[in-house]
Amino acid sequence: MDQVNAARRAYDGPIFFSAGFRPFFLSAALFAGIALPLWIAFLEGVAMPGGDVFPPIYWHGHEMIFGYLGAVMGGFALTAIAEWTKRPATAGWLLVMLTALWFAGRIAVASAAADLITPDTAAAIDLLFFAALVATMVREIVLGRNWKNLMIPALCTIFWLGNLLFYLSFTIDIEPQFGLRLALAVGALLISVIGGRITPIFTRNWLAREAGAPFPAPFGLADKAALLLTGISMLAWACFPQAQGSGALLVAAGIAQLVRLVRWRGGRTPDEPLVFILHVGYGWLVVALLALSATILLPDMVQAGAALHALTAGAIGVMTIAVMTRASLGHTGRKLTADKGTIAIYALVNLGAALRVLAPALPTDYVHTVALAGILWSAGFILFALKYGRYLTAPRVA
Repeated sequence: MDQVNAARRAYDGPIFFSAGFRPFFLSAALFAGIALPLWIAFLEGVAMPGGDVFPPIYWHGHEMIFGYLGAVMGGFALTAIAEWTKRPATAGWLLVMLTALWFAGRIAVASAAADLITPDTAAAIDLLFFAALVATMVREIVLGRNWKNLMIPALCTIFWLGNLLFYLSFTIDIEPQFGLRLALAVGALLISVIGGRITPIFTRNWLAREAGAPFPAPFGLADKAALLLTGISMLAWACFPQAQGSGALLVAAGIAQLVRLVRWRGGRTPDEPLVFILHVGYGWLVVALLALSATILLPDMVQAGAALHALTAGAIGVMTIAVMTRASLGHTGRKLTADKGTIAIYALVNLGAALRVLAPALPTDYVHTVALAGILWSAGFILFALKYGRYLTAPRVA
């Protein structure tokens, strides 16, 4: 371990490229804060370039998943694997290359949406980032002999496969949404796996300050059942989104995840928003699973778009901002507590997600309501970039 710490201290390059969370968390936040308003502008009637080959709706869905979420996954994985393997963090030229590949993908997809290049050309560029990321992850895990965490790059490989299938839909008879759903299934499962690790741990650490406080239940059969049901139900939804069986599995997964969440004692954590937000983000996963099931079993009651955004804007958006804020504070040596600015970030992202999910049921203009929801959601990420950007670009304080 001393050799690892010495290697980390020996890095003398730009601090911004000293660890994966720095460039990728900031890039993800800026991208979410810019790309979504561009989509809102389209909804409000401002023309966006593009044609029938790669319409704007594809750009929006693809980039919120593979652009935003892909960057967060990259930043988290590169940082966490260094901790898991006790090896020096991926830094320097390799991290610069990975960041450049991510940016190249965003430019390529935007160019395809503007009819400047073909989807095939965009695919050749965009698919490089996650291929290189997975290769880097596997290399570090193998060198660190941290075999139990090979599941993370395995899930990231399926995420990459979803992107590949999306691009293949332009040349062969595959539904474009299939690749997007497959990637979202991975996102939901990663929330269940990673969120299921960190939420009870950080909750226990917080509750340990209070003598006699009941701790989160230890990992057990209920957790295994929730993980298994979530994986199976989301795969079924990705492959058969209208099947009654998929709806039934999603109900079972939602109930199992609710039981899991209750066992973690989140109701005792509102005094520390940095912990409580993890429970809120996980709660969005419960809502998303049950809402997706309702679109199949009770299609007249829940709009498909609302359920989908419970997963994307809600579960993925809230859980990722929860992880980004906590990791950014912890890895830059700052106090692990949420100040007013951080609470405002959480409020904006949650309010934007809730408004987007409820938009079809509200007695307001639907398009304007969706636009407002997007503005609130993206404002949360802009605020993160403004507030946490100075942490991510500065040396560790301790």
